Amino acid sequence: MPHPRQLASQLKPFMKANAGRSAWELAVTLAPFFGLLVAILWATSAGYLAALALVPVAGLLLLRLFIIQHDCGHGAFLHKRTSNDRVGRALGILTFTPYDCWRHSHRLHHASTGNLDARGVGDVDTLTVREFWSRSWLGRLLYRAYRHPVVLLGLGPAYLFLLRHRLPIGLMKEGVQYWVSALATNLATAGFLAALMAAFGIGTTLLVVIPTVLVAATLGVWLFYVQHQFEAAHWDRRGSWEFHEAAIKSSSHLDLPQPLRWFTGNIGMHHVHHLASRIPFYRLPSVLKAFPQLREVNRLTVPQTFRPLVLALWDEDGRRLVSFREAARLRR
Repeated sequence: MPHPRQLASQLKPFMKANAGRSAWELAVTLAPFFGLLVAILWATSAGYLAALALVPVAGLLLLRLFIIQHDCGHGAFLHKRTSNDRVGRALGILTFTPYDCWRHSHRLHHASTGNLDARGVGDVDTLTVREFWSRSWLGRLLYRAYRHPVVLLGLGPAYLFLLRHRLPIGLMKEGVQYWVSALATNLATAGFLAALMAAFGIGTTLLVVIPTVLVAATLGVWLFYVQHQFEAAHWDRRGSWEFHEAAIKSSSHLDLPQPLRWFTGNIGMHHVHHLASRIPFYRLPSVLKAFPQLREVNRLTVPQTFRPLVLALWDEDGRRLVSFREAARLRR
């Protein structure tokens, strides 16, 4: 395989967005989402509670809208930055995500992925084995709690999308634009919810919308976790860190079956995305066809995503993520 820097240059032809294709991808996601959401709300308000069984499908469609919003943040979905930003901000109303705040932190995440000296912004907090054992017993206990799958995939998504995104946490002193982003998104989302409540009732709206958001949020956090937290991940100190190498080596290829690949907007091909984030999500499969050697780079199947959930610490000597149990053995 070419050196990651050379490979990034070879991927430039894939970076051009197709306006017609982008419009189609938005339409075939947005229309079914609204149609299904309204159908579930109507059926539930009429007493057909069995309709709630369709909430996970609505959540998957909302997740796909978030992937489109994500592409807008990279300037990859449409040709013009202003067009990307308008679509991204509009989708943020549905995904409960202030677009400008998220875009800022996500860009920092891309700029520092795999850099041990630039952790903490837009990623999952990860300590090294030495850092973990240097903490007090309370600090170790809190980190263990934070890294527990119930917190990461249960409490975490609910806190992030329902509470944390309501304010520009971490950006409160960075400029008024982030306050405007958060508060304007809150106001628009509240208006959207108020319209649904007026039509279907407060209880029905909350019973349908909140679980839909949580399904999308939980799946999104799971995707993000396994895309960067796996045993063969790649981390380096600043002096040894190189962007292109880190981009492809510190990101996984989550090989999902259809239709999950469609619902997740091919974001499982995350190593390619980090190497060339301007590639629209619908062009990522073409990259793997053109460069078949990329298929096996950090490849994970769905059954292989369970073990990474217990990996919590970076072993700088062994250069791999390890569990708390392995960290204790290493200490001994």
